[in-house]
Amino acid sequence: MKVSREQATKNRERILDTAAQLFLERGFEGIGVADTMKAAGLTHGAFYGHFSSKEDLIAQACGRAFSRSHERWSKMADRTSDDPLSSIVGSYLSRRHRDDPGAGCTLAALGPDIARHSSSVRRAVADGLRSAFNLLSGLVPGKSEAARRQRAISTYASLVGAMIMARAVDDEALSQEILNAVQASVSGSGGRTNALQR
Repeated sequence: MKVSREQATKNRERILDTAAQLFLERGFEGIGVADTMKAAGLTHGAFYGHFSSKEDLIAQACGRAFSRSHERWSKMADRTSDDPLSSIVGSYLSRRHRDDPGAGCTLAALGPDIARHSSSVRRAVADGLRSAFNLLSGLVPGKSEAARRQRAISTYASLVGAMIMARAVDDEALSQEILNAVQASVSGSGGRTNALQR
């Protein structure tokens, strides 16, 4: 039975959303095409109607994950116009983000693996990073555009590094200490906010 164009678009979106979440949770090698399609509620045979290969799916799923993060950050910045950077930093360095990689940052979950993939995957990540840097450049202090961009890149790198370390340790107190220290450093809160309370 032929699928309508509208249904095919919905199916493709469902595959991308499912793949993005599963890759973030399990890694690129931790989930195959068949299991991704099953989780999306579709047959394995339907995959090649939407994607040329698993590598194509990985590239597009990375782009999808970055887009979701950008949307969340943009909404957060709009809702908290008095101090949007602290709001984004607090959300990123939270217990919820640490404990739910499937709904979080692509680089914190998959960074080292991305470097081993094709240029199409790395291009999708580069586009996502540019978008994040542009958003953060509008939120960080700095006397010039170049200074704000440098600060935005440094801020993002600090967030990703903190999340990777906080997830890597088996000591809850140390994990919390890492997140709190970086939150205080990046947002200038002096440690007043407990990131893991969120």
